[in-house]
Amino acid sequence: MAIEMKVPAVGESITEVTVATWNKKEGDHVKLDEVLCELESDKATFELPAEAEGILHIVAKEGDVLPIGAVICTIEAGGATASVTVADAAPAAVAAPAPAAAAAPAPASGPTTVLEVKVPAVGESISEVTVSVWNKKTGDVVSLDEVLCELESDKATFELPAESAGVLEVIAQPGSVVPIGGLLAKITVGGSVSAAPAAASAPTAAAAPAAASSDATYAAGHPSPAAAKILDEKGIAAASVSGSGVGGRITKEDAVAASKPAVAAPAAAPASAPAVAHVGTRREKMSSLRKTVARRLVAVKNETAMLTTFNEVDMKPVMDLRGKYKDKFKEKHGVGLGFMSFFTKAVCVALKEYPSVNAKIDGDEIVFHDYCDISIAVSAPKGLVVPVIRSAENLSLAGIESEVVRLAGKARENKLTLEEMTGGTFTITNGGVFGSMLSTPIINAPQVAILGMHNIVERPVVVDGQIVIRPIMYLALSYDHRIIDGRESVSFLVRLKQLLEDPARLLLDI
Repeated sequence: MAIEMKVPAVGESITEVTVATWNKKEGDHVKLDEVLCELESDKATFELPAEAEGILHIVAKEGDVLPIGAVICTIEAGGATASVTVADAAPAAVAAPAPAAAAAPAPASGPTTVLEVKVPAVGESISEVTVSVWNKKTGDVVSLDEVLCELESDKATFELPAESAGVLEVIAQPGSVVPIGGLLAKITVGGSVSAAPAAASAPTAAAAPAAASSDATYAAGHPSPAAAKILDEKGIAAASVSGSGVGGRITKEDAVAASKPAVAAPAAAPASAPAVAHVGTRREKMSSLRKTVARRLVAVKNETAMLTTFNEVDMKPVMDLRGKYKDKFKEKHGVGLGFMSFFTKAVCVALKEYPSVNAKIDGDEIVFHDYCDISIAVSAPKGLVVPVIRSAENLSLAGIESEVVRLAGKARENKLTLEEMTGGTFTITNGGVFGSMLSTPIINAPQVAILGMHNIVERPVVVDGQIVIRPIMYLALSYDHRIIDGRESVSFLVRLKQLLEDPARLLLDI
């Protein structure tokens, strides 16, 4: 009995996931709770454990985007039985040639059923696909999970595996545009279908080369979606890669091992021939995370009355305090004393005094938060993520620094959970680590304000009537003008400036 493994529900706002990496191969024997693959959503990466012990049959390949509830793979319970069935179902061309007089016994005829192969749901915004190429033709015997054809949408190309073994009847021809749920083909299952391969009158030895030749016509030189993505990233043409898959198809392993062919020195051109400069381009499919970030940022720009106000802070008092105590601080608490803890602590104090900056809009109501869950923007390998420091107002400087180190480390390893990235009330982003002098950060909805930190530059300023050099940082507060007035936004930044230029206020709570 085959158990279908489906994409689990991983969060109320997540509608699809991407298959990142398979830890097991097609036909492997897997155990209960063994990790089969890693799935990526627009917010987190998580593992998929096996729900039973048995033989693995992969349905979704690496790089495929699947909706919640879609089938990822199946597990055939009883490994030995499954393997015998697969062997028995193999075409007769694989077996050693037998004398013509020794005819194989005809299999018993059983009931037949017709399985309709339809276009699966491949994404919430995709309504139709185009049939690119059929790997099999009408009358061919297909095996479970064998790739039948390639389908193209306006966003990706993906493979369609057979949902059962049987005889194929093609309905939608190459080039046809078929809506989601539309009929692509039919598979006749049961009856005397298994006798079809043995019915060929030609010797089996001759049938094998013919089949290989047929495979080569549709598969040779064509990369799988995952392989195509890797080749695009490397800038390598598929035509220059030899495929080791069925019929010469280029697999992911082929793409990973591929390298650019050596370029031969061009022959000397005639003196009159003008030099031609070639500028290369490459395409790369947007990740789920990148698409979601893009969609949300555009929505914020369109749906909020966003405005940005600026101020500057003399960082010398904080830098002097940090320089004096950073060694003892690290020796006692095990973490370094950075600027983020000072800013987070100062933000929590200012948010208590200006609660509308720590609020959100819910319909016709304003929801005020009596706590400070501070989101910190972190640049991760797969894009920008915003983990949350919970109840930051109750943490010490050491507690804040420990949380920053923990969350940033998990972000770099793509190990953040959904709980660690949801529910923030205010965001801090530090473009200064990349050298940014000034920016207008975009609000992290449904929050209504975000603080932008920038690089520290020594500038001439006037102090007590004298021109002196001070380490200055520009601060930017982007806010939703629908519920935050200009007076509150400016006062909020002024309060931050007071606390940072006199850090003793943080310790004395004044």
